[in-house]
Amino acid sequence: MFEVGAWRVPSVKRRLRASVAGEAAVVRQRGPREERSARPRHLAIIMDGNGRWASSRGLSRTRGHEAGVLALPRVVDTALEEGVEHLSLFFFSTENWNRPRGEVAALMRLTAQLADVFRAYGERGVRLRWLGSEARLPRATLAALRRAEAETAGNRAMTLAFCFNHGGREEIARAATSLARASADGALDPGLIDEALFTRHLPHGDLPDIDMLVRTSGEQRISNFMLWRAAYAELFFVDTLWPDFTADELRGLLAAFAGRERRFGAK
Repeated sequence: MFEVGAWRVPSVKRRLRASVAGEAAVVRQRGPREERSARPRHLAIIMDGNGRWASSRGLSRTRGHEAGVLALPRVVDTALEEGVEHLSLFFFSTENWNRPRGEVAALMRLTAQLADVFRAYGERGVRLRWLGSEARLPRATLAALRRAEAETAGNRAMTLAFCFNHGGREEIARAATSLARASADGALDPGLIDEALFTRHLPHGDLPDIDMLVRTSGEQRISNFMLWRAAYAELFFVDTLWPDFTADELRGLLAAFAGRERRFGAK
């Protein structure tokens, strides 16, 4: 387990809080959002490119992750304004433990602080949900995620699913284990297992399938992200590195999504 030390870059936390407050004021000035039936109900984003953004500027990878955190409010607020019901953000995968120890420790610190900052969205009706495994997480990081979940549990304006220490295969294996145990205990007839039942045994089984999945940085793969829920997602791969991703770029992608015909295998 990584032990998390003191937060060493307080300016990032202050700037993030200021950004959350500032974006909230802008959204309020624009007034209530109109209904948009062509918008995705569930938007998911693989936030990639922090390291390359930092390297291109001669900075450490940690500085790139800090810049990526500061990009979050403009995306969260745009999703709120555009009427997205569920926004899932991929921040750290189960494979990312293979990165240098110092980088991983910095990400743990950032996440603990980020979870605390996102609690401010609770005042605007956002519900924070954490999707991931508890394995190897520092106590402070886990406590911050759980606290943010508990304090925003009753909110309904939008669900923000924070995917941290998340792996799509790990989720599927966890659901299979749960079903196997229920069958072994005699509480479930294995012959009754279908897709709907399997979905309910996933972590946060009420989270709907992904409609629209965006990956930044030019990579064209989904990297073990929400594999079950991404089965019929519309995929968008953009070259922009995550810290440079803007609200206008997200709006453009949402417009492109509205122009796609979703067939679900029917044609």
